[in-house]
Amino acid sequence: MTAKGDASSSEKKPGVKAPGEGGAAAVDRAFAIMSAFDKDAPFLTLAEIARRTGFYKSTILRLLSSLEKAGFVRKSLDGRYSVGPEPLRLSSLYQSSFRLRDVLLPHLEHLSKISGETSSFYIYDQAWRVILYRVEPSRAVRVSIREGDRFPLQYGASGKVLSAFTHPENPLFDDVRAQGWAESFGERDPETSSVSVPVFGIDGVLQGALTLSGPRERFTHKEMQKMLGALFQSAIHATQELGGDFSRLTEARQKLEG
Repeated sequence: MTAKGDASSSEKKPGVKAPGEGGAAAVDRAFAIMSAFDKDAPFLTLAEIARRTGFYKSTILRLLSSLEKAGFVRKSLDGRYSVGPEPLRLSSLYQSSFRLRDVLLPHLEHLSKISGETSSFYIYDQAWRVILYRVEPSRAVRVSIREGDRFPLQYGASGKVLSAFTHPENPLFDDVRAQGWAESFGERDPETSSVSVPVFGIDGVLQGALTLSGPRERFTHKEMQKMLGALFQSAIHATQELGGDFSRLTEARQKLEG
């Protein structure tokens, strides 16, 4: 018979989802304890951790002891717990282990391949939108501009996305924020159309605009629906890889499909 506080599923309180059964139970519980902390609750008492995780206090204390020794948790003088310094060290290692290009380029290549259009990632630079990364399709008729090119922010689908999510107080882009994407038909170039969605990073910071562009005649309503579906899928994955919250992208895609 397993002692109270040492079982995997029997230890959980009713109504609380059990940790993943595939991994070691103790590791799953330790991750669950770390996940109990957030921006609204950086300091937690033992009772609060128990309430948030559904674990018995005896198990929590045992795991907190190990987490504290490893630097993942620290205990303050008033008896409350908070995240320790070790996650910060791991965060810096994670940030230095990849470049933004490494995350985005595979998505840009995929988007260009399945759509047959030019895929780009634009960033905000004061009154400009700048092409940070770009992948051209193999077809002969295409939009051909280069990485590093900059265009006025007030034109194009990417400009609308960058403006909407960089300046959320601007009412001109309420519709873009509400739907989560933007389109453009011949605003900068009368023969070119584009569609764009945002990519977010940590703390909801806008990283840039993921965009597909091409000759206007190919951007029919049906084709744009397909493009938007693919763009949202890539934006969700890219946001997740960059440590951002992709829930608003998921909601926007569901609204589009619904």
